[in-house]
Amino acid sequence: YANIQKDIENEDEKNVQRQAFAGLLWNKQFYHYNIGKWLKGDPNFPIQRKGFVRNSNWEHLHNKDIISMPDKWEYPWYATWDLAFHCVSFSVIDSEFAKNQLITLTKEWYMHPNGQVPAYEWNFDDVNPPVHAWATFRVFKIDEKNNGKPDLAFLERVFQKLLLNFTWWVNRKDYNGNNLFGGGFLGLDNIGAFDRNMEFNEGEHLEQADGTSWMAMYALNMMRIAMELATYNPVYEDMAIKFFEHYLYIAEAMENIGEGKQGLWNDEDGFFYDLLQLSNGDSVSLKLRSIVGLIPMFAVEVVEHSLLEKLPEFKKRMEWVLKNKQDLTKLVSQWYVEGEGNKHLLSILRKTRLTKVLTRLVDESEFLSDYGIRAMSKVYEENPFRFTVHGQEHVVYYTPAESDSRMFGGNSNWRGPIWFPINFLIVESLQRFHFFFGDALTIEYPKGSGVQKNLEEVSKDISDRLCNIFLKDENGNRAFNGGVEKFNQDPHFKDYIMFFEYFHGDNGRGVGASHQTGWTSTVAKLIQPRLKH
Repeated sequence: YANIQKDIENEDEKNVQRQAFAGLLWNKQFYHYNIGKWLKGDPNFPIQRKGFVRNSNWEHLHNKDIISMPDKWEYPWYATWDLAFHCVSFSVIDSEFAKNQLITLTKEWYMHPNGQVPAYEWNFDDVNPPVHAWATFRVFKIDEKNNGKPDLAFLERVFQKLLLNFTWWVNRKDYNGNNLFGGGFLGLDNIGAFDRNMEFNEGEHLEQADGTSWMAMYALNMMRIAMELATYNPVYEDMAIKFFEHYLYIAEAMENIGEGKQGLWNDEDGFFYDLLQLSNGDSVSLKLRSIVGLIPMFAVEVVEHSLLEKLPEFKKRMEWVLKNKQDLTKLVSQWYVEGEGNKHLLSILRKTRLTKVLTRLVDESEFLSDYGIRAMSKVYEENPFRFTVHGQEHVVYYTPAESDSRMFGGNSNWRGPIWFPINFLIVESLQRFHFFFGDALTIEYPKGSGVQKNLEEVSKDISDRLCNIFLKDENGNRAFNGGVEKFNQDPHFKDYIMFFEYFHGDNGRGVGASHQTGWTSTVAKLIQPRLKH
């Protein structure tokens, strides 16, 4: 860390990054939870349990480790998808700890025998976005860069366990076996018009644009890990092929759900939406514009041609699939037309659709805020989304800060605020798309400005907006303080940084848990390219 900080010119940026890492380190905690013992209770006072018993399906779980907490003041227990982001930040300063954390969650006394990864103490059965593979490969690459050699044992060890978890998703969260995935709220709490864990009485079910997109991303992450391992052991070429084809089947399912039915993409709006499948076979598109429709951007991978040449069996099979399965070939973005530097693109979003989604993303009247990307379109501030199911009307307003809904207890809000984990993935996805397209793809940024920018420039500006939540403005104020004079100007307070759970969608004020440096610590990774060495 001393080397990272050496000769940095901007003291304020250095201060923010240092405190982000310090908060991350501070949130480590010893965590001990033996569910088998807990379920039995105190032997001197036997418990008579009736009905639902929390975590009763996890009797094997016996945790006794130092783990990175989201916030050991308000959330003193690990949360799996939070921890994935912690590890990416941790890898900059302590990659061994980051690798250990990712390995720990896949151990036999954590992972369920059926392959499910525990969500969090509140309910280990909950389903969170499957970002473990993404974090594993990111940590692997950062560690390789820092230490000059690849830790293949780490990568292979986690990959083997994630095979079980991927299979669990396929077997448990694909309602009709058609490569369309649910999962309920998927960590996004109240983002839907109604509770996405709802059990419908008439046999309806929800096909989730985000659940399906997360799985497309997962398949590509697993494919890329297998390709990396295959450069050292050709046995893994078969696994790379398996995940390449699974990605294609998910992409096909998103395009068209059944014979003559609409898919998750709405061409008129240029956006992805959840789909409510009715018991009579019809479906209803839930046209609520939120980050649910942006998550398909994350299912993107750029494969360099030089890597393909090292994997002859994978290359041979891939070319056979693209030649003989024409219905799938059209789903592979820019495969035969190589990008800059002999690259190939795999993406749920082909160029035309990507441009349409980005037009929404960079619109300041919709998702683009001065401080990042909002969780929901601002258009619903004046014109709320309304949806009626079984005679009950559900209304969703753009709510930039505290929740106005009691859904999931009302203690977090995804109907407008800025959340760092999603923003971090948006920035990374834009960088990947630029890595392929280069200056061949530009968009008007922001929408209505008349200025054309490539996707690297767009990603950098969004990253800067996120950093500006914490950095001093021209008046010496920090946005997360929400205009409080004492915190902004008092010499005893003005340089103390709080890394909140999420942030006001319009003014950047910190909302929720004030010490949730866990995934908000990713700002340290965003600041790093800005620092001068």
